[in-house]
Amino acid sequence: MADVLDLIVIGGNAGGLSAAVFARQSGLDRVTVLERGTTLALPGVAGEYGLDVSYGETVTSVDVDGDDLVVTTDRHTSRARAVLVALRTSVEGWTPPIPSIGGDRVHIDEIPSPANDVDVLVVGYRDHAVELTVRLADLGAGVVLAAKGMNPHRLSPVGAQLLNDLERERRATLLYASTPTQISEADGFPMAEFNDRRTPDLQFDHVVFSSGRRAVGPEAVGATAAALATGRVWFLGTAEETPENAPSAPGASIGRELITAVFPDAAMPEPKPTSANRQSVPGAVDELRLEHYNATITHFEPTHSDLWVLRVRPDHGSVSHLPGQYASLGLGYWEERIDDAMEANIDERWDKLVRRSYSISHRIFDEHGYLADEAGANELEFYIVLVPPTPDNVPGLTPRLALKKPGDRIYLGPKVAGRYTLAPVTNPADTVVFLSTGTGEAPQNAMVTELLRKGHHGPIISAVSVRQWADLGYLDKHRELERRYANYHYFPQPTREADVPKRYLQDLIRDDVFAAEYGVKLDPATTHVFLCGNPAMIGLPELEGDEVVYPETVGVVQLLAERGFTLDQRKQRGNVHYEEYW
Repeated sequence: MADVLDLIVIGGNAGGLSAAVFARQSGLDRVTVLERGTTLALPGVAGEYGLDVSYGETVTSVDVDGDDLVVTTDRHTSRARAVLVALRTSVEGWTPPIPSIGGDRVHIDEIPSPANDVDVLVVGYRDHAVELTVRLADLGAGVVLAAKGMNPHRLSPVGAQLLNDLERERRATLLYASTPTQISEADGFPMAEFNDRRTPDLQFDHVVFSSGRRAVGPEAVGATAAALATGRVWFLGTAEETPENAPSAPGASIGRELITAVFPDAAMPEPKPTSANRQSVPGAVDELRLEHYNATITHFEPTHSDLWVLRVRPDHGSVSHLPGQYASLGLGYWEERIDDAMEANIDERWDKLVRRSYSISHRIFDEHGYLADEAGANELEFYIVLVPPTPDNVPGLTPRLALKKPGDRIYLGPKVAGRYTLAPVTNPADTVVFLSTGTGEAPQNAMVTELLRKGHHGPIISAVSVRQWADLGYLDKHRELERRYANYHYFPQPTREADVPKRYLQDLIRDDVFAAEYGVKLDPATTHVFLCGNPAMIGLPELEGDEVVYPETVGVVQLLAERGFTLDQRKQRGNVHYEEYW
């Protein structure tokens, strides 16, 4: 008679694999996964945990013979003490939950081919979305998972762990709080429109929707009434489940229940502590840093106590980027704050990361005094100001970042993005004007350096509005650029210094200050203007019907439009460019 297995798991998806892993961790050596396809949903799991997997197995019946359950496939028969059916099936007629273009660049549950070296957005928040994300990353795609509504406690443990590994290794970008409102078309490619200030609209080579899926019932595996009556044939979920009533931590929770019922003597691993309980576990902070952080702070230079220039070097992946783009930084809620404020629900968030995107700055000069070329760099520079708490907002990241120093660990996101770049500047004789407030100067630093390094000989002006002289972290470097390059002008504008007339950037445009100071006229035919900083300074208009309506406070965009400039937008190119995520 054939050996009797402890557990047969039917279905090599994330939930089934989690149950199999849990069974192995509980001391059950004879565990087999039957997968009807040619690969697992998460291929690396089998090798990591030593799982026995049989591929190309379609189960035709589950019956009982004496004390044994008998599982028959289209290839052979196996006997086991317990069976877990983890199969999932697509919901018939499922369509994307948001408006979307069609075509061969938008997919439902399918991996685009080829998948290497392409940017792919996966939309979904359950295990199946995780499976698609892992497979794409393994194939070499640049992956962004838009997973608003994702609850890690409702993911299968192996899926959640692999997702965390992808993020730490900078192989995938996870948007836990965002999902697109529609997928439109731009230049022949899908454009994910998020319509919020946290997430930019992003263009991808492909978009993959993770469809709604449900568990199968006994008829899908031919389970007999006698087999079901044993109480040892279990199902991962039910055919009637919804996202709201789906099992918590599929695979692990059901595995614990099954093993408790069928194998009461098994040495099951302790449940992972909750976020609140983990705070009291010795060494938890060190473990969390190892688990989440993937980069090192190599330079931390305060301009003053609330303003810093820092550089970050990742453990994995490239830092290649275009001047003007941005990346995300993150620290754990478990890190200490410089102030006494505290976020709401901190016990629930304590073991999570708080992330924010920052424009990438530029060190301007290298260690030898030449213009720095960041093309071969292995770190990124950021220019960041401390955000104080208010009654309406308790910032999470900068009050924790304020206590960091060189050598400390941090999280750096994998995706460098942004359309605020020098791409529109194609004539080296054009006038290029950069206007920024505060740390909005960061991307301007990178773009100014790039223009000068590549021999741009038209006038270049960088004007920045700050409160005080002390708020200018790059002042000396810009003065040196002025000394070296006759076509470059730096115009810092403190608004709260007694020795400087109080003017805002709008005043510089309204009063033709650049023409008076440098002889540079802002001609729409030969000038590009780049804006980054306070939205009130930029003053973006809204479209009400066919009418363009500007904000009550006049911004730079309106002043330039009155002079014949046009706003650079996705579907209408212009000569006024703005960074919209501030």
